[in-house]
Amino acid sequence: MAAYDHSLSMQQQLLQAMNATSPPALDVPYLLSESLIALFSIVGNVFICAVVLQSRKLRAIVTNYFLVSLAVADVLVGAVVIPFAQFTDLGLPRYRSQLCLLMLCMLLVLTQASVFGLLAIAVERYISILKPFQYKSWMSPLNALLVILASWVLALLIGLLPMMGWHKPLPASGECLFNDIITNTYMVYFNFMACMLAPLLVMMVLYGRIFLEVKQQIRKVAEGEVDVSAQERRRMIVRKELQTATSLFIILFFFTVCWLPVHILNTVMLLCPACPIPNQLILASIILSHANSAINPVIYVFRMRSFRKAFESAFSGICSSPATDAFSTSRITPSNVSEVPLRNLSLPGK
Repeated sequence: MAAYDHSLSMQQQLLQAMNATSPPALDVPYLLSESLIALFSIVGNVFICAVVLQSRKLRAIVTNYFLVSLAVADVLVGAVVIPFAQFTDLGLPRYRSQLCLLMLCMLLVLTQASVFGLLAIAVERYISILKPFQYKSWMSPLNALLVILASWVLALLIGLLPMMGWHKPLPASGECLFNDIITNTYMVYFNFMACMLAPLLVMMVLYGRIFLEVKQQIRKVAEGEVDVSAQERRRMIVRKELQTATSLFIILFFFTVCWLPVHILNTVMLLCPACPIPNQLILASIILSHANSAINPVIYVFRMRSFRKAFESAFSGICSSPATDAFSTSRITPSNVSEVPLRNLSLPGK
């Protein structure tokens, strides 16, 4: 009997060891969803960067400097963060604490860069609308680049804090899992409340002030307080400013909606450790947070005319084929040139 109990105990210990060293189950729907989001994030945001870099007119708009910085962060989410998240979901890399920490911190860095980028955009729009006479001196291209550089440096310092000691020790299994390495105190009190929630509240106040000012400007134009000669021009400027501010606020709104669920779950895990949270709910909140990087290009295309025109031009270029062009050209030949209406022919210099 004693030998049987000893054999049973050995089998239980062997099973526990196997469970400790076996990799987590492969979650195919999660991996496929993340892969699609990564693809759309990279393609969409590279397109946004290319449109701005190729257009001298768009490069002259300071707001687009910050949009490109935001798009670069979203490209890195698709190219770097999502693959890292897929590896760490499998507990990889094992027994390499520094590499594990670096992979986990990259998400924190890029999230913080997005928050600071959105804050910089809100401040830039606030100055443009409420301080128009100081705008050119305060928001010169050089100053905008310095603000972007400072936001990335600050995001690096904040996101890499866990590598400086603010983390849990690597578990005995050696698995690289986010919740087993990054402390909830860092995620809730510092990353969420101090570095995300506070800037979001500031941005809400700024956009509220912007919309109130635009509303007052629209009222002044409607009541004729502006000179008649300048009334139409002022109306166009106010309308354009309102559309831009609305588009940027929509970007902020979707960022908040996509990122709040995962932070709420982190808060629940910190304040109620015994509360059961389904793993599928955690994965769904992670997918939603990463999906934000694929949403922004869609907002740019549908809300901003310059990006929409660039998208339509690129799409029409892809759809038109050399064969179609050759066919349309071959329809005008010396034998039928007289059939072409004269109003469709352009004279030199016209």
